[in-house]
Amino acid sequence: MHKYRTHNCNDLSLVNKNEKVILSGWINKKRDHGNLLFIDLRDNYGLTQCVVDNNNKSFRELEKLQLETVVKIEGSVVERIKDTINSDLKTGQIEVKILSFEILGSCKELPMPVFSDQEYGEDVRLKYRFLDLRRKKIHENIILRSQVISFIRSEMSKLGFLEFQTPILTSSSPEGARDFLVPSRLNPGKFYALPQAPQQFKQLIMVAGFDKYFQIAPCFRDEDARADRSPGEFYQLDLEMSFVEQEDIFKVVENLMISMFKKFSNKKLNSEKFPRISYSESMIKYGTDKPDLRNPLVMYDLTKIFTREDVQFEIFKKLVKSGSKVRAIVTKNTKDKPRSFFDGIDKWAKQEGASGLAYFTFEKNNNISAKGPVGKLFSEESLKEIMKITSTQIGDSIFFACGKTNDVEKISALARDKIAQELNLINNDEFAFCWIVDYPMFEKDELTKKIKFSHNPFSMPQGDLKNIDFNKPLDIKAYQYDIVCNGVELSSGAIRNHIPELMYKLFSIAGYDKKNVDEKFNGMINALSYGAPPHGGIAPGIDRIVMLLANEKNIREVTMFPMNQNAQDLLMKAPSEITSEQLKELNIKIVEKK
Repeated sequence: MHKYRTHNCNDLSLVNKNEKVILSGWINKKRDHGNLLFIDLRDNYGLTQCVVDNNNKSFRELEKLQLETVVKIEGSVVERIKDTINSDLKTGQIEVKILSFEILGSCKELPMPVFSDQEYGEDVRLKYRFLDLRRKKIHENIILRSQVISFIRSEMSKLGFLEFQTPILTSSSPEGARDFLVPSRLNPGKFYALPQAPQQFKQLIMVAGFDKYFQIAPCFRDEDARADRSPGEFYQLDLEMSFVEQEDIFKVVENLMISMFKKFSNKKLNSEKFPRISYSESMIKYGTDKPDLRNPLVMYDLTKIFTREDVQFEIFKKLVKSGSKVRAIVTKNTKDKPRSFFDGIDKWAKQEGASGLAYFTFEKNNNISAKGPVGKLFSEESLKEIMKITSTQIGDSIFFACGKTNDVEKISALARDKIAQELNLINNDEFAFCWIVDYPMFEKDELTKKIKFSHNPFSMPQGDLKNIDFNKPLDIKAYQYDIVCNGVELSSGAIRNHIPELMYKLFSIAGYDKKNVDEKFNGMINALSYGAPPHGGIAPGIDRIVMLLANEKNIREVTMFPMNQNAQDLLMKAPSEITSEQLKELNIKIVEKK
Protein backbone atom coordinates (compact mmCIF):
# COMPACT_ATOMS: atom_id res chain seq x y z
CA MET A 1 0.00 0.00 0.00
CA HIS A 2 1.26 3.50 -0.82
CA LYS A 3 2.69 5.31 2.19
CA TYR A 4 0.70 8.53 1.78
CA ARG A 5 -2.47 7.69 -0.15
CA THR A 6 -4.48 4.98 -1.80
CA HIS A 7 -6.74 7.51 -3.49
CA ASN A 8 -6.86 11.19 -4.39
CA CYS A 9 -9.43 13.40 -2.70
CA ASN A 10 -11.81 13.31 -5.67
CA ASP A 11 -11.68 9.54 -6.28
CA LEU A 12 -13.99 7.98 -3.74
CA SER A 13 -17.63 7.07 -4.40
CA LEU A 14 -20.18 4.44 -3.32
CA VAL A 15 -18.13 1.91 -5.27
CA ASN A 16 -15.53 2.19 -2.49
CA LYS A 17 -18.05 1.69 0.36
CA ASN A 18 -16.50 -0.15 3.37
CA GLU A 19 -12.98 0.03 1.89
CA LYS A 20 -10.03 0.97 4.08
CA VAL A 21 -8.34 3.99 2.48
CA ILE A 22 -5.49 6.44 3.04
CA LEU A 23 -5.87 10.09 2.03
CA SER A 24 -3.36 12.93 2.32
CA GLY A 25 -3.99 16.63 1.91
CA TRP A 26 -4.70 19.98 3.53
CA ILE A 27 -7.41 20.62 6.12
CA ASN A 28 -9.63 22.88 4.06
CA LYS A 29 -12.41 23.38 6.60
CA LYS A 30 -13.59 22.01 9.96
CA ARG A 31 -17.10 21.82 11.44
CA ASP A 32 -17.32 20.87 15.11
CA HIS A 33 -20.74 19.50 16.14
CA GLY A 34 -19.63 18.65 19.68
CA ASN A 35 -19.76 14.87 19.46
CA LEU A 36 -18.74 14.81 15.79
CA LEU A 37 -15.94 16.66 13.99
CA PHE A 38 -16.18 17.01 10.20
CA ILE A 39 -13.02 17.77 8.21
CA ASP A 40 -12.94 18.66 4.50
CA LEU A 41 -9.66 17.27 3.23
CA ARG A 42 -8.34 18.90 0.06
CA ASP A 43 -5.65 18.01 -2.44
CA ASN A 44 -4.95 19.13 -6.01
CA TYR A 45 -7.81 16.97 -7.32
CA GLY A 46 -10.74 17.73 -5.03
CA LEU A 47 -12.35 17.39 -1.60
CA THR A 48 -13.37 14.50 0.62
CA GLN A 49 -15.38 14.91 3.81
CA CYS A 50 -13.88 13.03 6.74
CA VAL A 51 -15.55 12.51 10.13
CA VAL A 52 -14.43 11.51 13.61
CA ASP A 53 -16.52 11.08 16.77
CA ASN A 54 -15.52 12.12 20.26
CA ASN A 55 -14.87 8.52 21.31
CA ASN A 56 -11.89 8.39 18.97
CA LYS A 57 -8.56 9.17 20.63
CA SER A 58 -7.70 11.42 17.64
CA PHE A 59 -10.74 13.67 18.19
CA ARG A 60 -9.10 16.21 20.55
CA GLU A 61 -5.89 16.43 18.52
CA LEU A 62 -7.75 16.99 15.25
CA GLU A 63 -10.00 19.53 16.94
CA LYS A 64 -6.96 21.71 17.78
CA LEU A 65 -5.30 21.60 14.37
CA GLN A 66 -4.94 24.82 12.37
CA LEU A 67 -6.62 24.96 8.96
CA GLU A 68 -4.17 24.19 6.11
CA THR A 69 -2.27 21.68 8.22
CA VAL A 70 -1.15 18.80 5.98
CA VAL A 71 -2.35 15.43 7.33
CA LYS A 72 -2.52 11.78 6.37
CA ILE A 73 -5.84 10.16 7.28
CA GLU A 74 -6.54 6.44 7.46
CA GLY A 75 -10.17 5.40 7.60
CA SER A 76 -13.06 3.54 6.04
CA VAL A 77 -15.50 4.75 3.38
CA VAL A 78 -19.11 5.03 4.57
CA GLU A 79 -22.25 6.12 2.79
CA ARG A 80 -23.70 9.47 3.79
CA ILE A 81 -27.27 9.58 5.03
CA LYS A 82 -29.67 10.99 2.46
CA ASP A 83 -30.05 14.44 4.05
CA THR A 84 -26.29 15.07 4.07
CA ILE A 85 -25.51 14.17 0.44
CA ASN A 86 -23.66 17.01 -1.33
CA SER A 87 -24.55 16.87 -5.02
CA ASP A 88 -22.07 19.68 -5.82
CA LEU A 89 -19.16 17.50 -4.73
CA LYS A 90 -17.82 14.58 -6.74
CA THR A 91 -17.33 12.65 -3.50
CA GLY A 92 -20.59 13.98 -2.06
CA GLN A 93 -22.29 10.60 -1.53
CA ILE A 94 -19.63 9.27 0.85
CA GLU A 95 -17.43 10.30 3.74
CA VAL A 96 -14.37 8.76 5.36
CA LYS A 97 -14.68 7.66 8.97
CA ILE A 98 -11.31 8.50 10.52
CA LEU A 99 -9.50 5.65 12.28
CA SER A 100 -6.11 7.39 12.68
CA PHE A 101 -4.19 10.37 11.35
CA GLU A 102 -0.65 11.77 11.10
CA ILE A 103 0.54 15.36 10.76
CA LEU A 104 2.73 15.67 7.67
CA GLY A 105 3.16 19.45 7.68
CA SER A 106 2.16 21.86 10.44
CA CYS A 107 0.73 25.30 9.68
CA LYS A 108 1.16 28.68 11.39
CA GLU A 109 -1.69 31.15 11.80
CA LEU A 110 -2.93 32.05 8.32
CA PRO A 111 -2.53 35.61 6.99
CA MET A 112 -5.52 35.00 4.70
CA PRO A 113 -8.22 32.30 4.45
CA VAL A 114 -7.80 29.59 1.84
CA PHE A 115 -11.21 27.88 1.89
CA SER A 116 -13.02 31.02 0.58
CA ASP A 117 -12.54 33.20 -2.48
CA GLN A 118 -12.97 36.36 -0.43
CA GLU A 119 -11.14 39.34 -1.97
CA TYR A 120 -7.89 40.30 -0.29
CA GLY A 121 -5.44 43.12 -0.98
CA GLU A 122 -2.86 42.62 -3.71
CA ASP A 123 0.08 42.93 -1.31
CA VAL A 124 -1.17 40.11 0.95
CA ARG A 125 -2.10 37.85 -1.96
CA LEU A 126 1.25 38.25 -3.72
CA LYS A 127 3.40 38.04 -0.59
CA TYR A 128 1.69 34.74 0.28
CA ARG A 129 1.09 33.63 -3.28
CA PHE A 130 1.63 29.96 -2.36
CA LEU A 131 -1.45 30.25 -0.12
CA ASP A 132 -3.41 32.28 -2.67
CA LEU A 133 -2.77 29.53 -5.24
CA ARG A 134 -4.42 26.96 -2.97
CA ARG A 135 -7.75 28.81 -3.22
CA LYS A 136 -10.26 27.01 -5.43
CA LYS A 137 -10.85 29.59 -8.14
CA ILE A 138 -7.27 30.61 -8.81
CA HIS A 139 -6.07 26.99 -8.42
CA GLU A 140 -8.48 26.00 -11.18
CA ASN A 141 -7.35 28.95 -13.32
CA ILE A 142 -3.73 27.79 -13.19
CA ILE A 143 -4.75 24.23 -14.04
CA LEU A 144 -6.78 25.64 -16.96
CA ARG A 145 -3.69 27.50 -18.13
CA SER A 146 -1.70 24.26 -18.16
CA GLN A 147 -4.46 22.46 -20.06
CA VAL A 148 -4.70 25.25 -22.64
CA ILE A 149 -0.95 25.17 -23.28
CA SER A 150 -0.99 21.36 -23.63
CA PHE A 151 -3.90 21.64 -26.06
CA ILE A 152 -2.09 24.26 -28.14
CA ARG A 153 1.05 22.14 -28.33
CA SER A 154 -0.97 19.13 -29.47
CA GLU A 155 -2.91 21.08 -32.12
CA MET A 156 0.17 22.81 -33.50
CA SER A 157 2.01 19.49 -33.81
CA LYS A 158 -0.98 18.02 -35.69
CA LEU A 159 -0.72 20.92 -38.16
CA GLY A 160 2.92 20.12 -38.87
CA PHE A 161 4.50 22.89 -36.80
CA LEU A 162 7.84 22.18 -35.13
CA GLU A 163 8.54 23.55 -31.64
CA PHE A 164 11.87 25.33 -31.18
CA GLN A 165 13.30 27.41 -28.34
CA THR A 166 14.91 30.73 -29.20
CA PRO A 167 17.58 32.55 -27.12
CA ILE A 168 16.74 34.42 -23.93
CA LEU A 169 19.96 36.47 -23.90
CA THR A 170 20.03 38.52 -27.08
CA SER A 171 20.71 42.04 -28.37
CA SER A 172 18.77 45.19 -27.62
CA SER A 173 16.17 46.33 -30.17
CA PRO A 174 15.44 50.00 -30.96
CA GLU A 175 11.79 49.27 -31.70
CA GLY A 176 8.92 48.55 -29.33
CA ALA A 177 8.93 48.74 -25.53
CA ARG A 178 11.79 49.30 -23.10
CA ASP A 179 14.26 46.41 -22.82
CA PHE A 180 15.37 44.55 -19.72
CA LEU A 181 19.18 44.64 -19.86
CA VAL A 182 21.63 42.06 -18.50
CA PRO A 183 25.30 43.04 -18.02
CA SER A 184 27.96 40.80 -19.53
CA ARG A 185 30.78 39.82 -17.16
CA LEU A 186 32.97 38.55 -19.99
CA ASN A 187 32.37 41.61 -22.15
CA PRO A 188 32.77 44.61 -19.81
CA GLY A 189 30.55 47.57 -20.61
CA LYS A 190 28.28 45.56 -22.87
CA PHE A 191 24.77 44.26 -22.21
CA TYR A 192 22.43 41.55 -23.35
CA ALA A 193 18.70 42.24 -23.61
CA LEU A 194 15.92 39.85 -22.68
CA PRO A 195 13.75 39.34 -25.78
CA GLN A 196 10.62 41.48 -26.10
CA ALA A 197 9.53 38.74 -28.52
CA PRO A 198 11.38 36.15 -30.63
CA GLN A 199 10.60 38.28 -33.71
CA GLN A 200 13.96 38.24 -35.47
CA PHE A 201 14.82 34.69 -34.43
CA LYS A 202 11.59 33.22 -35.77
CA GLN A 203 12.19 34.94 -39.09
CA LEU A 204 15.68 33.50 -39.14
CA ILE A 205 14.13 30.06 -38.56
CA MET A 206 12.12 30.57 -41.75
CA VAL A 207 15.26 31.66 -43.62
CA ALA A 208 16.85 28.45 -42.32
CA GLY A 209 14.16 26.48 -44.16
CA PHE A 210 12.11 24.95 -41.33
CA ASP A 211 8.78 26.11 -42.85
CA LYS A 212 6.49 25.99 -39.77
CA TYR A 213 7.65 26.99 -36.30
CA PHE A 214 5.93 27.54 -32.97
CA GLN A 215 6.92 28.13 -29.38
CA ILE A 216 5.24 28.95 -26.07
CA ALA A 217 7.60 31.88 -25.78
CA PRO A 218 8.50 33.96 -22.72
CA CYS A 219 8.71 37.66 -23.56
CA PHE A 220 10.14 40.47 -21.46
CA ARG A 221 9.13 44.13 -21.63
CA ASP A 222 9.83 46.86 -19.11
CA GLU A 223 6.29 48.26 -19.30
CA ASP A 224 3.81 49.58 -16.78
CA ALA A 225 1.20 47.10 -15.57
CA ARG A 226 -2.49 47.20 -16.39
CA ALA A 227 -5.38 44.74 -16.11
CA ASP A 228 -4.53 42.85 -19.32
CA ARG A 229 -0.75 43.25 -19.17
CA SER A 230 1.74 41.90 -16.65
CA PRO A 231 4.76 44.03 -15.82
CA GLY A 232 7.98 42.32 -16.74
CA GLU A 233 7.14 39.07 -18.49
CA PHE A 234 4.37 37.29 -20.34
CA TYR A 235 3.95 34.25 -22.59
CA GLN A 236 2.72 33.99 -26.16
CA LEU A 237 2.03 31.35 -28.77
CA ASP A 238 4.70 32.44 -31.21
CA LEU A 239 4.30 31.02 -34.70
CA GLU A 240 5.74 31.62 -38.16
CA MET A 241 5.11 30.03 -41.57
CA SER A 242 6.91 30.13 -44.92
CA PHE A 243 5.38 30.56 -48.38
CA VAL A 244 2.14 31.96 -47.00
CA GLU A 245 -0.23 34.85 -47.51
CA GLN A 246 -2.31 36.65 -44.90
CA GLU A 247 -5.29 34.29 -45.32
CA ASP A 248 -3.11 31.25 -44.57
CA ILE A 249 -2.26 32.69 -41.15
CA PHE A 250 -5.91 33.54 -40.52
CA LYS A 251 -7.02 29.99 -41.32
CA VAL A 252 -4.60 28.39 -38.84
CA VAL A 253 -5.35 30.84 -36.02
CA GLU A 254 -9.14 30.87 -36.52
CA ASN A 255 -9.36 27.09 -36.44
CA LEU A 256 -7.15 26.95 -33.33
CA MET A 257 -9.16 29.63 -31.51
CA ILE A 258 -12.52 28.08 -32.39
CA SER A 259 -11.54 24.60 -31.21
CA MET A 260 -9.82 25.95 -28.08
CA PHE A 261 -12.65 28.26 -26.98
CA LYS A 262 -15.24 25.54 -27.61
CA LYS A 263 -13.25 23.03 -25.58
CA PHE A 264 -12.49 25.20 -22.56
CA SER A 265 -15.60 27.39 -22.25
CA ASN A 266 -19.37 27.00 -22.30
CA LYS A 267 -19.84 30.45 -23.79
CA LYS A 268 -20.97 30.54 -27.41
CA LEU A 269 -18.98 32.00 -30.29
CA ASN A 270 -20.63 35.04 -31.87
CA SER A 271 -19.40 33.81 -35.26
CA GLU A 272 -17.12 31.00 -36.43
CA LYS A 273 -16.01 33.15 -39.36
CA PHE A 274 -14.13 36.04 -37.81
CA PRO A 275 -15.05 39.38 -39.43
CA ARG A 276 -12.28 41.34 -41.19
CA ILE A 277 -12.42 45.03 -40.28
CA SER A 278 -10.00 47.56 -41.75
CA TYR A 279 -8.11 49.73 -39.31
CA SER A 280 -9.65 52.92 -40.71
CA GLU A 281 -13.19 51.50 -40.50
CA SER A 282 -12.60 50.29 -36.95
CA MET A 283 -11.38 53.70 -35.79
CA ILE A 284 -14.44 55.45 -37.26
CA LYS A 285 -17.06 52.88 -36.16
CA TYR A 286 -15.61 51.99 -32.76
CA GLY A 287 -12.95 54.61 -31.96
CA THR A 288 -10.40 51.86 -31.33
CA ASP A 289 -8.60 49.02 -33.11
CA LYS A 290 -9.66 46.73 -30.25
CA PRO A 291 -13.46 46.76 -30.64
CA ASP A 292 -15.78 44.69 -28.48
CA LEU A 293 -18.20 43.35 -31.08
CA ARG A 294 -20.60 42.13 -28.40
CA ASN A 295 -21.50 45.81 -28.17
CA PRO A 296 -23.99 46.65 -30.98
CA LEU A 297 -23.41 50.42 -30.81
CA VAL A 298 -21.50 51.99 -33.68
CA MET A 299 -20.17 55.48 -34.29
CA TYR A 300 -20.51 57.83 -37.24
CA ASP A 301 -18.42 60.69 -38.56
CA LEU A 302 -20.66 63.78 -38.56
CA THR A 303 -17.92 66.36 -39.08
CA LYS A 304 -19.46 67.68 -42.32
CA ILE A 305 -22.79 68.40 -40.61
CA PHE A 306 -21.07 71.15 -38.62
CA THR A 307 -20.05 73.01 -41.79
CA ARG A 308 -23.73 73.66 -42.65
CA GLU A 309 -25.12 77.18 -42.26
CA ASP A 310 -28.38 75.88 -40.78
CA VAL A 311 -26.56 74.32 -37.80
CA GLN A 312 -26.08 76.86 -35.00
CA PHE A 313 -23.90 74.74 -32.70
CA GLU A 314 -21.13 77.35 -32.73
CA ILE A 315 -18.72 75.65 -30.29
CA PHE A 316 -18.45 72.53 -32.45
CA LYS A 317 -18.43 74.59 -35.68
CA LYS A 318 -15.38 76.58 -34.52
CA LEU A 319 -13.58 73.40 -33.51
CA VAL A 320 -14.35 71.76 -36.85
CA LYS A 321 -12.97 74.81 -38.70
CA SER A 322 -9.71 74.37 -36.79
CA GLY A 323 -9.43 70.72 -37.83
CA SER A 324 -11.38 68.85 -35.14
CA LYS A 325 -13.60 65.86 -35.92
CA VAL A 326 -17.10 64.99 -34.71
CA ARG A 327 -18.09 61.46 -33.80
CA ALA A 328 -21.64 60.40 -32.93
CA ILE A 329 -23.01 57.35 -31.11
CA VAL A 330 -26.58 56.28 -31.86
CA THR A 331 -28.77 54.63 -29.23
CA LYS A 332 -31.94 52.99 -30.50
CA ASN A 333 -35.39 53.74 -29.10
CA THR A 334 -34.24 55.67 -26.05
CA LYS A 335 -36.94 58.37 -26.19
CA ASP A 336 -38.37 57.21 -22.86
CA LYS A 337 -35.07 57.30 -21.01
CA PRO A 338 -35.07 59.92 -18.23
CA ARG A 339 -33.00 63.09 -18.48
CA SER A 340 -30.78 61.70 -15.71
CA PHE A 341 -29.54 58.94 -18.05
CA PHE A 342 -28.29 61.41 -20.66
CA ASP A 343 -26.89 63.86 -18.10
CA GLY A 344 -25.17 60.95 -16.36
CA ILE A 345 -23.28 60.04 -19.54
CA ASP A 346 -22.31 63.69 -20.05
CA LYS A 347 -21.07 63.95 -16.46
CA TRP A 348 -19.12 60.70 -16.81
CA ALA A 349 -17.38 62.02 -19.97
CA LYS A 350 -16.24 65.12 -18.07
CA GLN A 351 -14.84 62.90 -15.31
CA GLU A 352 -12.85 61.10 -18.01
CA GLY A 353 -11.19 64.38 -18.96
CA ALA A 354 -13.36 65.29 -21.96
CA SER A 355 -15.38 68.50 -22.30
CA GLY A 356 -18.53 66.38 -22.14
CA LEU A 357 -20.95 64.83 -24.62
CA ALA A 358 -23.71 66.74 -26.37
CA TYR A 359 -26.93 64.82 -27.00
CA PHE A 360 -30.48 64.94 -28.29
CA THR A 361 -33.36 62.60 -29.16
CA PHE A 362 -35.21 62.65 -32.48
CA GLU A 363 -38.92 63.36 -32.20
CA LYS A 364 -41.74 64.32 -34.54
CA ASN A 365 -44.90 66.30 -34.07
CA ASN A 366 -45.67 68.17 -37.26
CA ASN A 367 -41.99 68.37 -38.11
CA ILE A 368 -38.84 66.44 -37.23
CA SER A 369 -37.12 68.07 -34.27
CA ALA A 370 -34.56 67.25 -31.60
CA LYS A 371 -35.29 67.08 -27.89
CA GLY A 372 -32.36 67.92 -25.63
CA PRO A 373 -30.08 70.76 -24.51
CA VAL A 374 -28.63 71.35 -28.02
CA GLY A 375 -31.59 70.12 -30.07
CA LYS A 376 -32.82 73.58 -30.99
CA LEU A 377 -29.47 74.38 -32.66
CA PHE A 378 -30.26 72.01 -35.57
CA SER A 379 -32.64 72.73 -38.43
CA GLU A 380 -35.09 70.11 -39.66
CA GLU A 381 -33.05 69.67 -42.85
CA SER A 382 -29.83 69.09 -40.91
CA LEU A 383 -31.63 66.57 -38.69
CA LYS A 384 -32.87 64.72 -41.76
CA GLU A 385 -29.31 64.61 -43.05
CA ILE A 386 -28.07 63.22 -39.73
CA MET A 387 -30.83 60.58 -39.77
CA LYS A 388 -29.81 59.58 -43.29
CA ILE A 389 -26.11 59.24 -42.39
CA THR A 390 -26.73 57.36 -39.14
CA SER A 391 -29.82 55.32 -40.19
CA THR A 392 -31.69 56.63 -37.15
CA GLN A 393 -35.43 56.69 -36.55
CA ILE A 394 -37.76 58.87 -34.54
CA GLY A 395 -37.23 57.98 -30.87
CA ASP A 396 -33.51 57.26 -31.30
CA SER A 397 -30.89 59.40 -29.56
CA ILE A 398 -27.43 60.65 -30.50
CA PHE A 399 -24.42 61.50 -28.36
CA PHE A 400 -21.79 63.83 -29.92
CA ALA A 401 -18.09 64.30 -29.17
CA CYS A 402 -15.80 66.82 -30.85
CA GLY A 403 -12.02 67.19 -30.73
CA LYS A 404 -8.70 66.31 -32.32
CA THR A 405 -8.84 62.91 -34.02
CA ASN A 406 -6.99 60.95 -31.32
CA ASP A 407 -8.87 62.65 -28.48
CA VAL A 408 -12.33 62.24 -30.01
CA GLU A 409 -11.66 58.60 -30.87
CA LYS A 410 -10.52 57.87 -27.32
CA ILE A 411 -13.51 59.40 -25.53
CA SER A 412 -15.98 58.04 -28.11
CA ALA A 413 -14.64 54.51 -27.69
CA LEU A 414 -14.96 54.77 -23.91
CA ALA A 415 -18.43 56.31 -24.24
CA ARG A 416 -19.55 53.51 -26.56
CA ASP A 417 -18.67 50.95 -23.88
CA LYS A 418 -20.12 53.04 -21.05
CA ILE A 419 -23.46 53.60 -22.82
CA ALA A 420 -23.73 49.90 -23.73
CA GLN A 421 -23.15 48.95 -20.09
CA GLU A 422 -25.77 51.45 -18.91
CA LEU A 423 -28.28 50.07 -21.43
CA ASN A 424 -27.29 46.45 -20.64
CA LEU A 425 -26.52 45.71 -24.29
CA ILE A 426 -23.45 43.48 -23.90
CA ASN A 427 -23.96 39.71 -23.87
CA ASN A 428 -21.43 38.38 -21.36
CA ASP A 429 -22.11 34.78 -22.39
CA GLU A 430 -20.41 34.93 -25.77
CA PHE A 431 -17.05 35.47 -27.44
CA ALA A 432 -16.88 37.87 -30.39
CA PHE A 433 -13.67 37.63 -32.43
CA CYS A 434 -12.53 39.82 -35.29
CA TRP A 435 -9.46 40.59 -37.36
CA ILE A 436 -8.30 44.19 -37.70
CA VAL A 437 -6.49 44.48 -41.03
CA ASP A 438 -4.95 47.02 -43.44
CA TYR A 439 -2.93 48.96 -40.90
CA PRO A 440 -1.10 52.01 -42.24
CA MET A 441 2.60 51.34 -42.69
CA PHE A 442 3.50 54.79 -41.35
CA GLU A 443 1.99 57.53 -39.22
CA LYS A 444 2.93 61.10 -38.33
CA ASP A 445 4.14 61.77 -34.81
CA GLU A 446 1.81 64.41 -33.37
CA LEU A 447 4.62 66.10 -31.44
CA THR A 448 7.58 65.95 -33.82
CA LYS A 449 5.51 65.82 -37.04
CA LYS A 450 8.01 63.23 -38.31
CA ILE A 451 7.05 60.04 -40.15
CA LYS A 452 7.43 56.87 -38.08
CA PHE A 453 6.40 53.22 -38.32
CA SER A 454 2.86 52.79 -37.05
CA HIS A 455 2.97 49.12 -36.03
CA ASN A 456 5.68 46.70 -37.12
CA PRO A 457 8.73 47.88 -39.11
CA PHE A 458 9.38 44.39 -40.52
CA SER A 459 6.05 44.15 -42.37
CA MET A 460 5.43 43.79 -46.07
CA PRO A 461 3.67 46.77 -47.69
CA GLN A 462 0.53 46.05 -49.70
CA GLY A 463 0.18 46.50 -53.47
CA ASP A 464 2.44 46.13 -56.47
CA LEU A 465 5.92 46.49 -54.97
CA LYS A 466 7.23 47.97 -58.22
CA ASN A 467 4.69 50.77 -58.25
CA ILE A 468 4.41 51.86 -54.61
CA ASP A 469 4.44 55.64 -54.31
CA PHE A 470 7.02 56.14 -51.56
CA ASN A 471 6.45 59.91 -51.80
CA LYS A 472 3.07 59.35 -50.10
CA PRO A 473 4.10 57.15 -47.14
CA LEU A 474 0.90 57.80 -45.15
CA ASP A 475 -1.08 56.15 -47.97
CA ILE A 476 0.90 52.90 -47.80
CA LYS A 477 -0.98 50.02 -46.16
CA ALA A 478 0.81 47.02 -44.67
CA TYR A 479 0.00 43.33 -44.38
CA GLN A 480 -0.40 43.73 -40.64
CA TYR A 481 -3.25 42.33 -38.61
CA ASP A 482 -4.50 42.05 -35.04
CA ILE A 483 -6.84 39.43 -33.62
CA VAL A 484 -9.28 40.81 -31.05
CA CYS A 485 -11.79 39.09 -28.78
CA ASN A 486 -14.35 40.92 -26.61
CA GLY A 487 -12.34 44.12 -26.83
CA VAL A 488 -9.06 42.43 -25.83
CA GLU A 489 -6.19 42.44 -28.30
CA LEU A 490 -4.85 38.88 -28.31
CA SER A 491 -2.10 39.40 -30.83
CA SER A 492 -0.48 41.36 -33.60
CA GLY A 493 0.99 39.72 -36.66
CA ALA A 494 2.21 40.43 -40.16
CA ILE A 495 3.43 39.12 -43.45
CA ARG A 496 7.13 39.94 -43.21
CA ASN A 497 9.26 42.03 -45.48
CA HIS A 498 11.84 39.54 -46.74
CA ILE A 499 13.42 41.83 -49.39
CA PRO A 500 16.50 43.73 -48.09
CA GLU A 501 16.34 46.56 -50.66
CA LEU A 502 12.69 47.22 -49.80
CA MET A 503 13.49 47.16 -46.10
CA TYR A 504 16.22 49.79 -46.54
CA LYS A 505 13.76 51.97 -48.45
CA LEU A 506 10.99 51.73 -45.84
CA PHE A 507 13.39 52.37 -42.96
CA SER A 508 14.78 55.43 -44.77
CA ILE A 509 11.27 56.95 -44.78
CA ALA A 510 11.21 56.55 -40.98
CA GLY A 511 14.59 58.28 -40.65
CA TYR A 512 16.99 55.31 -40.56
CA ASP A 513 19.86 55.34 -43.05
CA LYS A 514 21.45 52.16 -44.41
CA LYS A 515 24.19 52.28 -41.75
CA ASN A 516 21.58 52.45 -38.95
CA VAL A 517 19.73 49.43 -40.32
CA ASP A 518 22.93 47.42 -40.76
CA GLU A 519 23.99 48.20 -37.19
CA LYS A 520 20.65 47.59 -35.47
CA PHE A 521 19.43 44.62 -37.52
CA ASN A 522 22.68 43.13 -38.76
CA GLY A 523 21.70 39.49 -38.22
CA MET A 524 18.31 39.92 -39.87
CA ILE A 525 19.35 42.00 -42.89
CA ASN A 526 22.33 39.72 -43.53
CA ALA A 527 20.19 36.57 -43.42
CA LEU A 528 17.60 38.03 -45.79
CA SER A 529 20.39 38.53 -48.32
CA TYR A 530 20.91 34.76 -48.60
CA GLY A 531 17.64 33.59 -50.08
CA ALA A 532 14.70 34.28 -47.79
CA PRO A 533 11.24 32.81 -48.46
CA PRO A 534 8.05 34.88 -48.22
CA HIS A 535 6.87 34.33 -44.66
CA GLY A 536 4.54 35.60 -41.97
CA GLY A 537 3.27 34.91 -38.49
CA ILE A 538 1.51 36.00 -35.35
CA ALA A 539 1.81 35.54 -31.59
CA PRO A 540 -1.43 35.31 -29.55
CA GLY A 541 -0.92 36.02 -25.85
CA ILE A 542 -1.36 32.95 -23.65
CA ASP A 543 -2.13 35.05 -20.55
CA ARG A 544 -4.94 36.96 -22.28
CA ILE A 545 -6.44 33.83 -23.85
CA VAL A 546 -6.62 32.11 -20.45
CA MET A 547 -7.96 35.32 -18.86
CA LEU A 548 -10.90 35.26 -21.31
CA LEU A 549 -11.52 31.54 -20.90
CA ALA A 550 -11.44 31.84 -17.09
CA ASN A 551 -13.79 34.84 -17.25
CA GLU A 552 -11.34 36.99 -15.31
CA LYS A 553 -10.81 40.75 -15.55
CA ASN A 554 -7.18 40.82 -14.46
CA ILE A 555 -4.29 38.87 -15.93
CA ARG A 556 -2.89 38.35 -12.42
CA GLU A 557 -5.67 35.81 -11.80
CA VAL A 558 -4.27 33.44 -14.44
CA THR A 559 -0.54 33.97 -13.77
CA MET A 560 1.15 31.72 -11.23
CA PHE A 561 3.65 34.17 -9.73
CA PRO A 562 2.84 37.68 -11.00
CA MET A 563 4.53 40.90 -9.97
CA ASN A 564 2.64 43.79 -8.42
CA GLN A 565 1.82 47.11 -10.10
CA ASN A 566 5.34 48.36 -9.35
CA ALA A 567 6.98 45.36 -11.03
CA GLN A 568 8.00 43.84 -7.69
CA ASP A 569 7.88 40.17 -6.71
CA LEU A 570 6.73 40.43 -3.09
CA LEU A 571 7.18 36.71 -2.48
CA MET A 572 10.82 36.42 -3.58
CA LYS A 573 11.62 40.09 -2.82
CA ALA A 574 12.74 40.98 -6.33
CA PRO A 575 14.22 43.19 -7.59
CA SER A 576 16.83 43.17 -4.85
CA GLU A 577 20.12 44.90 -4.14
CA ILE A 578 23.32 43.08 -5.01
CA THR A 579 26.69 43.09 -3.29
CA SER A 580 29.61 45.33 -4.14
CA GLU A 581 31.55 42.18 -5.12
CA GLN A 582 28.91 41.28 -7.72
CA LEU A 583 28.94 44.83 -9.08
CA LYS A 584 32.73 44.73 -9.31
CA GLU A 585 32.63 41.45 -11.24
CA LEU A 586 30.26 43.04 -13.74
CA ASN A 587 32.28 46.27 -14.02
CA ILE A 588 29.23 48.25 -12.91
CA LYS A 589 29.04 51.22 -10.59
CA ILE A 590 25.74 52.45 -9.11
CA VAL A 591 25.28 56.21 -9.28
CA GLU A 592 22.73 57.61 -6.83
CA LYS A 593 19.89 59.48 -8.50
CA LYS A 594 19.84 63.14 -7.48
